[in-house]
Amino acid sequence: MPDHKSKLATIIRQHEAHLLSEWTNELSRSGNIEKAELEEQARTFVKLLADALQRDAGEDISGPAWSPIRDMLERISASRARQGFSPAETATFILSFKRPFFARLRDEYKQDADGLARELWTATLLLDKLGLLTAEAFMKTREEVIARQQRELLELSTPVVSLWEGVLALPLIGTLDSERTQVVMESLLERIVETGASLAIIDITGVPTVDTLVAQHLLKTISAARLMGADCIISGIRPQIAQTIVHLGVDLGNVVTKATLADAFQLALAKSGATIARTVPRA
Repeated sequence: MPDHKSKLATIIRQHEAHLLSEWTNELSRSGNIEKAELEEQARTFVKLLADALQRDAGEDISGPAWSPIRDMLERISASRARQGFSPAETATFILSFKRPFFARLRDEYKQDADGLARELWTATLLLDKLGLLTAEAFMKTREEVIARQQRELLELSTPVVSLWEGVLALPLIGTLDSERTQVVMESLLERIVETGASLAIIDITGVPTVDTLVAQHLLKTISAARLMGADCIISGIRPQIAQTIVHLGVDLGNVVTKATLADAFQLALAKSGATIARTVPRA
């Protein structure tokens, strides 16, 4: 535990101008953030650090005295994560404060080796913990950003398009897994509600393989659509996929299937009472 006569807060306040000047110079050389923004963040950090040390000179930054500085660092870390900074660049905001701060401590304790060692140890522990806090906050935000981007990509890869009044099409490309199937189901059901469609074509031409799991996912999606009042047609059943389905013993039940999207669309039009007529004779 640090000595109760720690002067860290006093030293920071006495040398605030020099600390900020040296620290912001270091920060401006190691990042891509506007100098004015860095200076504002540095001033806020130094003030909050001195306030926290004045109230609690211990090494535990989880207490209420450290709440304002924790909140600030979490906001900065989250902002840098969204801007595409690396974990190292984010942690540098704290770790680069060591050089100017330790220089001030050495000047203050020239005649007191024990006092210098004590204060250096306390300051090192605190800044390392604050640096770790920024890294943890950065990684948490980065994981949230990645998860959101993955979901957005899934949604973009499963568009539900309106082919005709009351007829929707859901072209699937790539492998179907549980997470993607959930997005597929949600997207289809939302569009059914929005459009009042009574028919939906699920085209699997772009699905490379169909195994038992994929077939189950398709059946779940079809069942959910039926509960919403829409019948489904599966198109894109290639010969290889048909053989695989038979081999696996998958029972598609009363699900209507067609070889191509065009065939499925023609059937959907017939079910909806519409027809397509050629206006120009075939050459």
